[in-house]
Amino acid sequence: MLGKTANGLFWMYRYLERAENTSRLVETGQRIALTRLGSSEAEWRSIMQTAGVLQGFEETGEELNGEAAIDWMLRSKANPSSVLTSIEGARQNARLVRTALTHEVWEAVNGTYMAAKKLLARKVPERDLPEVLGKIRQRTALVRGSTHGTMLRNDIYNFARIGTFLERADNTARILDVKYYVLLPSVMSVGSSIDNVQWETILRSVSARGGFRMAYGNNYDPVDIAYFLILDKRMPRSLAFCVGKIRDNLNYLAESYGTNPPSCEKASFIEQRYLSHNIDAVFDEGLHQYIEKVLNLIGDLGGQIEVDYRFYE
Repeated sequence: MLGKTANGLFWMYRYLERAENTSRLVETGQRIALTRLGSSEAEWRSIMQTAGVLQGFEETGEELNGEAAIDWMLRSKANPSSVLTSIEGARQNARLVRTALTHEVWEAVNGTYMAAKKLLARKVPERDLPEVLGKIRQRTALVRGSTHGTMLRNDIYNFARIGTFLERADNTARILDVKYYVLLPSVMSVGSSIDNVQWETILRSVSARGGFRMAYGNNYDPVDIAYFLILDKRMPRSLAFCVGKIRDNLNYLAESYGTNPPSCEKASFIEQRYLSHNIDAVFDEGLHQYIEKVLNLIGDLGGQIEVDYRFYE
């Protein structure tokens, strides 16, 4: 299966993952803002920078505050990465590849769209934000569960998984890069003991707080957090876990088609060169420099997959 069908599946699942990730970032921004006294502009600026939507917002000329940031990230049609726009994009792609989906998956995607459209029909009051965000995540989780429970493990499933994990890896890397330095008093403070509430927000933003506490207890050590989000293959949103799954699914596709495309080699290179050594080597290189390289490589990998499987032919 090549071309437009592969493209539709790939982007359908990327958009769904993006919607869920953005909802978690909004929740994280709200938690940070509630723990700070005075203006929360700096916190929301960092959240929007993490999501890659700050420049678009600034171009509107609107004053940056919590209410404006939340509305831009949740429901603005002018923001191509807002939750509502992402879910609309997922449904549009699902319609294009409907025959490749099971009935359960289509119903879950369509239901997610209908629910999001209703929940985000107007600005979300602060008091309703936790409930709205929770419902959005429940709906995207339903699509994921329907996919795992009903889809044949073939090339359709492989493209769905690759799209999901490319988006997830990109999100985790951006969160770690931006929030790590925003929350530290200075670069010289890397590895020091700082406010646990601040570090907890990083873990919450990738649904990793419970897993981290199981593995490391209640001591939010920055180096342990960095290891957990980068190299720990037990953590389903770590870079190592995501790239490992991308590599697996690319290999399944290569075996199915009897080929060995460049995207397989690129995924293996990322895993072996950047995700197979210890956390000390990451800090020796410089965390920001390391994450920047990985982000560029992940973006390059996504582009190579589109070329290898002729998405636009």
